[in-house]
Amino acid sequence: MRKAMRSRQSIQIDLFPFLSILACTIGSLILLIIVLTSEIIGSQKQVTIVAKSDNGLNHSKQPRYIECQADGVILHPDQIFVTSSLLESEFSPLGILLEKIDPSQEYLIVVVRPDGIDTFKRVRSLIEGRGIDIGYEPLDKDWKLNIKSEAKN
Repeated sequence: MRKAMRSRQSIQIDLFPFLSILACTIGSLILLIIVLTSEIIGSQKQVTIVAKSDNGLNHSKQPRYIECQADGVILHPDQIFVTSSLLESEFSPLGILLEKIDPSQEYLIVVVRPDGIDTFKRVRSLIEGRGIDIGYEPLDKDWKLNIKSEAKN
């Protein structure tokens, strides 16, 4: 008779402890996502570019800096803006800069913003056409550029 009563009783499973652990895990993950996204959104990175060669600082040539954007270029450190329509002009500030550069003493570092790739292609062809050495660095649109000049020894 006891066997008959045992088989009629069903086994009950309580899922409350499992669900509470699952809810805590989901809450922790949501908090982590919120913290990470607020860090990404709230921070503007400032980038400093220092010209270096494979052996350390570049002492043989002096760098000049150009920043490519969608609507033109900025010549650093003077912050002179040249529109896209004037890029190929010999009388624009960019044309004058390219004319003044001595390829044996100087080279150009071009900073490329995400929207300035087409401008970079045009500027690169101008620079390479004059036999000037070029280096380039992609830079995110929200990052600020800080040009650090190294004193020659």
